[in-house]
Amino acid sequence: MATPHTIKPTSALSPQYVTGVYIPSALLLVGVAIAKKEWLPFAVIIAALLGGYRFYSNQSRKILKPDAYQDFPLKEKIVLSHNVAIYRFSLPRPNDILGLPIGQHMSVAATIEGQPKEVVRSYTPISSDENPGYVDLLIKSYPTGNISKHVSKLNIGDTLKIKGPKGAMVYTPGMVRHFGMIAGGTGITPMLQIIRAIIRGRPRNGGQDTTEVDLLFANVNFEDILLKDDLDTLAKEDDGFRVHYVLNNPPEKWDGGVGFCTPEMIKEKLPAPAKDIKVLICGPPPMVNAMKEATDSLGYEKPRRVSKLQDQVFCF
Repeated sequence: MATPHTIKPTSALSPQYVTGVYIPSALLLVGVAIAKKEWLPFAVIIAALLGGYRFYSNQSRKILKPDAYQDFPLKEKIVLSHNVAIYRFSLPRPNDILGLPIGQHMSVAATIEGQPKEVVRSYTPISSDENPGYVDLLIKSYPTGNISKHVSKLNIGDTLKIKGPKGAMVYTPGMVRHFGMIAGGTGITPMLQIIRAIIRGRPRNGGQDTTEVDLLFANVNFEDILLKDDLDTLAKEDDGFRVHYVLNNPPEKWDGGVGFCTPEMIKEKLPAPAKDIKVLICGPPPMVNAMKEATDSLGYEKPRRVSKLQDQVFCF
């Protein structure tokens, strides 16, 4: 689901500076020059101070701390289904950013009644540093999920403890020729983060990223497909990104994959083993383990127990 966001100033000629600094300063100086010319030096000083403050306040600060949790208040809850929502948490200032590298994630902590110690889970935002002022978490609430249930019960203004960045994956443009991605359920979040970064960096958008992406996205029912509209829109707009859906219980006239992700699906839809490709995997542990075995059987480099950036098959 696309959401509006504040546009960061990108240069000294950005609209924020033109309308918020240059024009008001010019009007102030012209007005003082007309009304009382001898006050002009003081007007220049005031304009410079106000302009300097606006420039400073429009600069982005990286907020995340890897060694300390911080409290972020819940600003908005966007309900997607009976057990899935996007939770938007405010950063301290409108122009603040997380400072989260593409591909990395964060730790979320909470004190849960009945648990002997603080519960910690990892989440990848679906927003990025291109969205200043807030962070969006896509969370599915499970009956046995401590953190997910805790977050689902938060009221607007309640806070969540977050720290980071963490994780071995850091995406950089051109790191591979072709990504194959396998996601299950909320495992779509790190994939979406990377996909959006690649598309933002396309030559048509002023970048040089020509990375191809094929995504296998597995779910139980059609209604379980998270952010399908976003994925379909990205695929429609970008020839280098293709999404292939797989459902355990497909509806009538379904033209996607059926059942579980299989080695045959991987062989058909994802790039073949090569030095300049990567396969990224994220989803429930049983699925991840099955996909590790499947990629190994197809001749990809054997996945490690804990993935490293240089691995051909990387599991989040």
